[in-house]
Amino acid sequence: MSVTEREWREENERVERVIGVIDRKINSLEEHVSNVRADIVEIRKKFWDDVTVNVDDMMEAIETYASIKQQAEVLSERERSHRHASRQLATLKKLKQSPYFGRIDFVEDGEQTPERIYLGIASLLDEQDEQFLIYDWRAPVSSLYYDYPPGPAQYETPGGTITGTMELKRQYIIRDGRIQSMFDTGVTIGDELLQEVLGRQADGQMKSIVATIQKEQNRIIRNERSRLLVVQGAAGSGKTSAALQRVAYLLYRYRNTLRAEQIVLFSPNPLFNSYVSTVLPELGEENMQQTTFQEYVEHRLGETFRIEDPFAQMEYAYTAMDEPGYDARMEGIRFKASAAFKQVIERYVESLRQAGLLFADVTFRGRTLIDAEQIREHFYSLDPSLRLPNRLRLTAEWLLEELRKQERQERTQPWVEDEIDLLDREEYYRAYQQLRREKRFTAESFDDFERERELLAATVVNEHFEPLRRWVKQFGFVNMKAVYRQLFADPQYAMRLANDLPWPQQWAEICARTVEMLDRSELFWEDATPYLYAKELIEGFHTNTSVRHVFIDEAQDYSPFQFAFLRRLFPHSSMTVLGDLNQAIYAHVDAQTDFSPLASLYEDGQTEMIVLTRSYRSTRQIVEFTRGLIAGGEVIQPFNRDGVKPTLTQAADPSDLAEKIVARIRALQDAGHRTIAVICKTARESRDAYAALSSRLPVRLISKETVSFEPGVLVIPSYLAKGVEFDAVIIYDASRVTYGREAERRLFYTACTRAMHELHLYAVGEVSPFVTALSSDTYVTER
Repeated sequence: MSVTEREWREENERVERVIGVIDRKINSLEEHVSNVRADIVEIRKKFWDDVTVNVDDMMEAIETYASIKQQAEVLSERERSHRHASRQLATLKKLKQSPYFGRIDFVEDGEQTPERIYLGIASLLDEQDEQFLIYDWRAPVSSLYYDYPPGPAQYETPGGTITGTMELKRQYIIRDGRIQSMFDTGVTIGDELLQEVLGRQADGQMKSIVATIQKEQNRIIRNERSRLLVVQGAAGSGKTSAALQRVAYLLYRYRNTLRAEQIVLFSPNPLFNSYVSTVLPELGEENMQQTTFQEYVEHRLGETFRIEDPFAQMEYAYTAMDEPGYDARMEGIRFKASAAFKQVIERYVESLRQAGLLFADVTFRGRTLIDAEQIREHFYSLDPSLRLPNRLRLTAEWLLEELRKQERQERTQPWVEDEIDLLDREEYYRAYQQLRREKRFTAESFDDFERERELLAATVVNEHFEPLRRWVKQFGFVNMKAVYRQLFADPQYAMRLANDLPWPQQWAEICARTVEMLDRSELFWEDATPYLYAKELIEGFHTNTSVRHVFIDEAQDYSPFQFAFLRRLFPHSSMTVLGDLNQAIYAHVDAQTDFSPLASLYEDGQTEMIVLTRSYRSTRQIVEFTRGLIAGGEVIQPFNRDGVKPTLTQAADPSDLAEKIVARIRALQDAGHRTIAVICKTARESRDAYAALSSRLPVRLISKETVSFEPGVLVIPSYLAKGVEFDAVIIYDASRVTYGREAERRLFYTACTRAMHELHLYAVGEVSPFVTALSSDTYVTER
């Protein structure tokens, strides 16, 4: 619908009035922030001047403590006030640039006059704090904008459902405080606004999408019913963006009871963490906890093993096809990721209640104080009906008592006398003060030489035994590496436990390679979750009860075993998982067709699935090309944003390839593209490409260690590009040699779908069958 000249004038005048209010609020807040900052500096400078320190007697010490506590509380309150005001100021400055993006005129049933509701990234009240000039996009009434065209509409509030009629829906593009365009629409978000947003250049950071949230994305964002929300979405359908807006919505909706640190995002790699790090701060919220499953595993097992990372496993899967033992390794990867192997681990641990749990000697200064056999006998003498973790706790208590006896005997050893002689004056005084606090002697008794030596010996031995006691409390006496190795030492042993379960044909070779790794204190990536699970079953689970929401991005790359482990790790959390099975590129997910292994972990009625089929990232021409690469791709709907068709260029040899790619990059830069990715299949190919290109123009090599994402020309392995988008993508080698196996189809699809505006494929030799099988109308062949 067209907007009249009078409406344009009125809308521009309103923007000016709102910006005037924002300016005055900014000035007031800046003054407040400056005053609070000055207060903080002054309090810190004079902190000890305002505190009376006197510890001569108990009452004076108590008064001193109270004085310090009071001063610290004043400082803490001022710092909190400063942080809050600074966040408000940052939000107001964002609002000044673009105060709002939408308007709805809504007449509630029973009322005569429509209420004008303007939507922005945050709420804004007038200067009397009485009327809303802007509503936060997360407010209940704002859902009308995302869910309904003009006509009958309703929205949910904590007090019930509000029904009425939407008389107008208007959308704005406001930049630097000026309306650039404005239009009325009868659909959720008009194509004009989407065209403007999606047509921009990428700059290395994911952007907030609050102005362009679609109805199906709004269902994801505002879902409060489901314990498990599964989002299966095509590449570029806005899964991750919607999930991050969902985090912002939850923090707004439950702002009095939910904190950012109670939300955890498991992302595919550290580079992705950098890519999405600005979305929540843009909306005035703190970032949630961000980690990867690999980082969690390293945290738990990194001191015990050198752990293969998932990217090294993937490099092996895509480069080692001709190496001996490859097929057995692939079969082992798939089996150890399965629910069947989880059952084997559970049966194995259950059998350890009767026999087979292995222990380590308790040693001190090279001597065995309590040997493993003694520990085993004590452990299995306990009530067998007790759970393993409870029996281990009782065993630890027995060991600590035994250590107390050993500790008393150790005080007379020659090494103790030597250490006492080496104590300096400060250590003597520290020991004296410590023993006095424990009221074990008076000041006079410390002058007695024999008594003095006895007390110092006790202190020295106690200090040396402390790490040993800590080791016992942490169940270090359980030889977990040997326990896990035992499952593979005899291939027939695990097969007997499996009984009716599906079993890998090359199990004997899988066992041999696993034992070989364990004997070197190394762990295959596929063994990390099973090992941790066995350890938790034996020693007791490290559950996290404070986290209330878990988000898993690129969920198609998680195994059924990993899902089950995370479900147990966060027992009280709701879970939002986002994935695209067409981008499942890890070796263990070859047979995965849906997210049912995860859904089976929840009760009926607790799970909801939302499917997104419309792709917004890429131009229509790129989507029409990429959807032909996968089975069922015809359901993917491109957003109607035109661009150029993908190109296919063949090169005579590697030198010719580099020359042609360099020419293409320069043309793309001249066209204004800021992020250009040369996507290679593996890290090995990425290093070769970087060596070929870097002498000709500035490029940056992205590796699994890279933690920041910046604009420019990047050379990146396909699996690290997951979840990220680029203005233009160059597929370094789309040949049959590089992408010829069916197992590589999804990897190729994932790489191609990273492109927003342009996609260019190069090949040395015969072209990949994935491309030649497509209609020639979907791409252009160039020389």
